[in-house]
Amino acid sequence: MNLGRIGLAGAALFALAAFEHQTGVLAHGGPTGPVASTNDYRVLAPIESGNLLLFPVVRANSKSPGATPFLTLDEGFKSGEVEVTEAGKVRGLVRPRGGRPGMDENYRGDQVNTLVLVNNSNRPLLLLAGEIVTGGKQDRVIAKDRIVPAGGAPIDLSVFCIEPGRWTESSAKFGAAAKGKVGSFMVQPTVRQQAMVTKDQESVWASVRGAMSQMAAAAPPVSPSPGAYGGSRSFDTTSYAKAMQDTNISQKVDEAAAPVMKAQDQVIAKLRDEHAVGVVVAVHGEIVWADLFADTDLLSRYWTKLVRSYAAESITEGEGRSTATLADAQHFLDAPTGGAESSEGEVGIYRYRELKSGGTETFVLESLLPSTGYDVHISKLKLSNQAAHYHAPVPNRPQIMVR
Repeated sequence: MNLGRIGLAGAALFALAAFEHQTGVLAHGGPTGPVASTNDYRVLAPIESGNLLLFPVVRANSKSPGATPFLTLDEGFKSGEVEVTEAGKVRGLVRPRGGRPGMDENYRGDQVNTLVLVNNSNRPLLLLAGEIVTGGKQDRVIAKDRIVPAGGAPIDLSVFCIEPGRWTESSAKFGAAAKGKVGSFMVQPTVRQQAMVTKDQESVWASVRGAMSQMAAAAPPVSPSPGAYGGSRSFDTTSYAKAMQDTNISQKVDEAAAPVMKAQDQVIAKLRDEHAVGVVVAVHGEIVWADLFADTDLLSRYWTKLVRSYAAESITEGEGRSTATLADAQHFLDAPTGGAESSEGEVGIYRYRELKSGGTETFVLESLLPSTGYDVHISKLKLSNQAAHYHAPVPNRPQIMVR
């Protein structure tokens, strides 16, 4: 596709119009039960922008589960119904309807890899690995997908720090993003992978430093300072979230996402028309990721923050490869997900499965709530060499940070 010839917005619509020319049966909705593998999906013609290719995905031969009941983290923060804070401040989050006497005795100090979350809404809360919460003593990234039931007691929220240079409070509670023109966002795939696969704080910090260094090289920050992230091109912050809000970086990411974002309403409308439920992502010609949802509505609600996270990955340097094809994207989804499997969750609420097979890993979040019983979100990723060979043990208790 020649973006210069037809314009950015036109390129997006042109690519999406190719949906209608795909062969085979297109799906109309989400699953009726747990999905055993990702080869229940069909990949459609990509939306292209420079180093980024997004292949929309539809579900084949399945019926919709109907409207999903979930609240997103952004929606919960905006309404004030979801609150997140450091563990040491849990007493202020206890509500009469959800709390129980003495429960805050379990939280005696702030911990780098634990926050506390309360869902005061009347809907179950959906959390995705890679979502950023800013504030408190450090910005954090959510470590794994999970579902938090409506109106429950405070829960431990498993997170990793993405701001290694701070342990002083910037705010008592957390939000979806720091103040700035950019809305909420997720970490880019290389950082997200470390949180999900290696499950190791040092690996997450290393990926944050690498990502910030590459972003600084691709678009030097407005107020650069010498230091750890690349000499005169380094940021004057160790916060991944604040670096993403730097004017030059934000502009660069916006440019990379332009074909999707310039015509966002039309793109989402087309995704809805074709009952798209996910996307396969190629960066620098290589298929690296897929995000799949139970239905089109969930996909559209996460669309902007997902696209910007993929775009952030595409502005960094990469090896030159030939352009990923439709067949490549379909093969990535169809690749077997068998092999080693681990599972965790909460009885009657959710199950979270990790399936390791060759050079890929698949993460499946299944809802067990009444009237659900289907997969809400699936992430499939191509492992980097580092992540493929290292799986750090998960400690029983997070490390306690001393003030």
